[in-house]
Amino acid sequence: MSTDLLRPPAHLSEADALRLSQQAPAILRKQSSWSLPWPLSLLVANDGPEKWAIHENLFYSCIRAGDDKSAFACLERLKARFGEDNERVMGLVGLYHEAMVPDKKGLDAMLKSYEQAMEEKPTNMIIRKRHVALLKSMGHVDGAISALVDFLEVNPVDAEAWMELCELYFSQALYSQAIYSLEEALIIMPNAWNIHARLGEIVYISTAASTNESALMKGFARALKCFCRSVELCEDYLRGYYGMKLSTSKLLQTLQKTSPTSVVSREVTEDEFAPTPLPTAQRLNELATSRLAEIVRKASLKTSGWEGYEEAEVIAARELLDRDGASITR
Repeated sequence: MSTDLLRPPAHLSEADALRLSQQAPAILRKQSSWSLPWPLSLLVANDGPEKWAIHENLFYSCIRAGDDKSAFACLERLKARFGEDNERVMGLVGLYHEAMVPDKKGLDAMLKSYEQAMEEKPTNMIIRKRHVALLKSMGHVDGAISALVDFLEVNPVDAEAWMELCELYFSQALYSQAIYSLEEALIIMPNAWNIHARLGEIVYISTAASTNESALMKGFARALKCFCRSVELCEDYLRGYYGMKLSTSKLLQTLQKTSPTSVVSREVTEDEFAPTPLPTAQRLNELATSRLAEIVRKASLKTSGWEGYEEAEVIAARELLDRDGASITR
């Protein structure tokens, strides 16, 4: 059995999803469709969580590849095993119907059905998330933001929802709200290096538009702190070193234009980030350059243990190094 069927579906590429959907009929034939209702199913050896994780992930792959027949077969088995009232199954049913509707009228009907389900059971978090996802896919960003805010009032410890709210705010250039949302996600998942790096990216983008030297130093210093934390938690994280390289480069440009006495003498309040000293920025820039060069080199050569990087990210890192005049040993 392919290990891809046991991995979260979001980690699969389009090619892998297509490959799995093409294998779906054979996989379903190997997986017995017979099962007892819960809790009697606990007595059956071949009715473990792995079996149903395979069905669910295969369903997602078939939906992505447009294999409606196999997706429906997976869904029917899940409904028979867990019941149509199971919240997770209800979310899968909603996703299937979303994929099947031919026009906007059908999507509007789906929105109404989600709203009705939410009125009947406000604590059905999966249906609430499907409602937000459908609003977003239809281009109703304001409605999606409002629905997510309502969702988080009920379930404020959902880090995934905070991250999605951040991206919605970011798409509307509402940077302070996006930053706040990621800070809330970090309270829940303080060791998530990807969230630290994403926070650094948004701080960097919001700072880059400023023309005030004090604001630039404060913003880039904060972004740098986020990127440093991300690579502290994951020492081979490409996006963290990429952001560290960008933010230190901008800091060096700003610091070289500013007199040292004005940087040192400026008072720092409790809610501000202290200016990064020039030698520190230089050393961190050198570190980011060397680590990016190593990652690009080993990822390009497909060295064992270095295969997990996205090709687009490796290309972007190489271009950044080339622009900076760094040489990469090939």
